[in-house]
Amino acid sequence: MKIAALGAGMVGSAIALDLASRHHVTAFDVNENNLTLLSERNPRIETKKADLKDYSSYSALLAPFDLVVTALPGFMGYKSLEAVINCEKDIVDISFFPEDVLQLDKLAKEKGVTVITDCGVAPGMSNFIIGHHNEEMKIDALEIYVGGLPKVRKKPFQYKAPFSPADVIEEYTRPARLMENGFIVTKPALSEVEWIHFDEVGTLEAFNTDGLRSLLYTMLHIKNQKEKTLRYPGHVDIIVSLKESNFFSEKPIDVNGVKISPLQATSQILFNEWKLGQEEEELTVMKVLLHGEDKTIAWNLLDYYDKETKVSSMARTTGYTCTAAVNLIALELFKEKGVFPPELVGKHNECFDFVLNYLKERNVIWKRSTH
Repeated sequence: MKIAALGAGMVGSAIALDLASRHHVTAFDVNENNLTLLSERNPRIETKKADLKDYSSYSALLAPFDLVVTALPGFMGYKSLEAVINCEKDIVDISFFPEDVLQLDKLAKEKGVTVITDCGVAPGMSNFIIGHHNEEMKIDALEIYVGGLPKVRKKPFQYKAPFSPADVIEEYTRPARLMENGFIVTKPALSEVEWIHFDEVGTLEAFNTDGLRSLLYTMLHIKNQKEKTLRYPGHVDIIVSLKESNFFSEKPIDVNGVKISPLQATSQILFNEWKLGQEEEELTVMKVLLHGEDKTIAWNLLDYYDKETKVSSMARTTGYTCTAAVNLIALELFKEKGVFPPELVGKHNECFDFVLNYLKERNVIWKRSTH
C-alpha cells in the first residue's frame, strides 16, 4: 500500500519507520532536518518538503496514495484532516486539535472514506480499551491517567515535551471537560491535583486536562468520566505560577517599543527548556480504570525509550497505536465509512485484539488486572 505520512517530527518519523516495514511510505514535512534524519534512518522512505498549511495543495500531493497518516501540530489538525477527506483518501490521525472531529463524519461518508481519529496513546489506546469493555460490561465510571516523563528529573520543570511544546501549553490552558453524574462539567486545567503511586516510577501528581474528547459523546451512558495528566511532583505549582502571572497570555505587551505576546515568548523559552534530546531517555506511564458490576478492570502501561531503535517511548506508544490502526484498514479488518474515534473501532473484538498484539510485537506491553 502507498502511504503518505504528513508530519515527520518525533512521532511522525516513528510512524513512517514502522509502516515502511510493510508499505511504501512517503513522508512530507516543511522541516528539512526532520526529513534528512528520517532518510538517514531508512533510505527506503521517500521524503518531500512541503508546506502542509497550504491545504489547497493536498489534492496534487496526495493523488498517488492509498492512505494518509496525519501527525501534525494541533493548530493544523482539523483543517488538514478536512482537506485529506476531500481528497477521498482513508486516514488515520493523531493530531490533537480542539475542534469536534465528529463534525466531519458526514463529509467522510459522502466521500466514501474511513477516518480513524485521535489514534495515539491517550486519546487512542485508552479509547480502544474502553470501547472493547463497553461491549461486555456495564461501565459506571472510568478514569484515565497518563504522562510522558523524562527518566532524569531536572529542576525546575522535571519535564521534557515529546511533542510540540505549543500543544502542551494548550493542554495546560484549555478548560478540562469531565463527566460527573451524567453531566458534562468544565473545570480549569491543572485543577484537582492528586498524588498516585506507580510501581517502578514512584509518586506522581495527577491533574485535570481536556483529554476525554469523543468519549463524552460516544459513551454518554458512562456517568462519571475523567482523564488526568501525570507529572513529577512540583511541576503543577510552577505551571500555575506562570499561568497566573500571564506568561501564557496572548494579549500583546510593549517591550521597548516592540509588541509581543507573552505566550510567544514563553513558548520559545519552554521549547528550548523542554526539548527532548535526540537520544534522551524518557518513559510513558498510564493507567485506565473501568468501574462497574462490582469489579474494577485496570489496564497499566509502563514503557521506556528504546535504546536499540532509538525511538522515544511516547513516539512508540503513540505512533505504534496509530500504525496498528493503519494496518487495520490495509488488511480490511475495519472497513466502515465515516469518522471513527478508536472506541468505535475497539468495540470489535478482532480489531481490539489486533491492536493489542501489534503493540506487543513491538514490546509495548499493556497489562490487565481485575479487582
